[in-house]
Amino acid sequence: MALMRRQSLVKFDAPLCETIVETPKPQGRQVLMRIERCGLCHSDLHIQDGYADLGGGKRLDTTRGTTLPFTLGHEIAGVVEEVGADVAQQLIGTRRAVFPWIGCGQCQNCLEGDENLCAKQRFLGVAIDGGFASHVLVPDAKYLLEYDPLPVNQAATLMCSGVTAYGALKRLVERPRQRNLLLIGLGGVGQMGLAFAQAMFKQNISVADLSQAARDSALNNGAAIAYDPAEPDITRRIIKETEGGFDAIVDFAGNDKSMAFAISVLARGGKIVVSGLMGGNFSLPMVQWVYKRMTVEGFMTGTLAEAHELMALARSGKVKPTPMQEEPMSDVQTWIDALRAGKVIGRIVLKN
Repeated sequence: MALMRRQSLVKFDAPLCETIVETPKPQGRQVLMRIERCGLCHSDLHIQDGYADLGGGKRLDTTRGTTLPFTLGHEIAGVVEEVGADVAQQLIGTRRAVFPWIGCGQCQNCLEGDENLCAKQRFLGVAIDGGFASHVLVPDAKYLLEYDPLPVNQAATLMCSGVTAYGALKRLVERPRQRNLLLIGLGGVGQMGLAFAQAMFKQNISVADLSQAARDSALNNGAAIAYDPAEPDITRRIIKETEGGFDAIVDFAGNDKSMAFAISVLARGGKIVVSGLMGGNFSLPMVQWVYKRMTVEGFMTGTLAEAHELMALARSGKVKPTPMQEEPMSDVQTWIDALRAGKVIGRIVLKN
């Protein structure tokens, strides 16, 4: 009997621990992947905690519908080890990245290609067992993406932080005014956003982060200007330097302070895309929406089609790799703790 090892959530708000179970057999269109790499994402922390912060002492329960033990991890790349009867045998032995934002396949959103919006979703590492393990069962072979000649670490992280950053930026591409662009929050997703923005936009890219180390990393990786939101009179300085503010902003932090900063430096007629999940609450006088003629759009993860677009862009060599650190899968809890403490620059990728 073949066995698989998992770093499992056995209790919410408690450390992960190893569990060993029988390796599943793929049926129909299913595929069994032997995992080579799985990226660590900030959303893994929300699931481990069992809640997301809604601000004002309120919490969004993330425990409902989850059967423990449960395997987190959704930035997966590996080798096809076994396939179901309805999948071509030639796929066995190939290296693939795994698109994790899988829907029910039957609702209107899924039928239109927006599986990431499905209410009955089967997201890997969120609703069904994911990638902090030796193996993962993928519901359908169509969710596997070729990534050669990219490094396996880059391929894995493109599937969440990558497609999130790409999708958020894509929502700013067609806007009529393209004078300038600001990225707020330079964690793993923000650093990827900086790399993609340089391939997607002609203008210089500005960034903002409270961390000096993150700002320095961004400047070394192509940012034109790096702002510290805590600097005195920073809003006045930016409005002056940009001649009215930023036309386009992506908030990769997603908390009350980052949003307040974004609004303060947004030009009239500008747009903010919010894709961070740090939480909290934000309020704004209604007249401000109208006076600034602004647009605010929430965004979380992209579609399978956008994942293919992003993979093609990365495979073409137009995207610079972002800072990554490879660590053993068995040390995942150590790096969850480090990420929670804000001690990670770039991405942690776990290796089997």
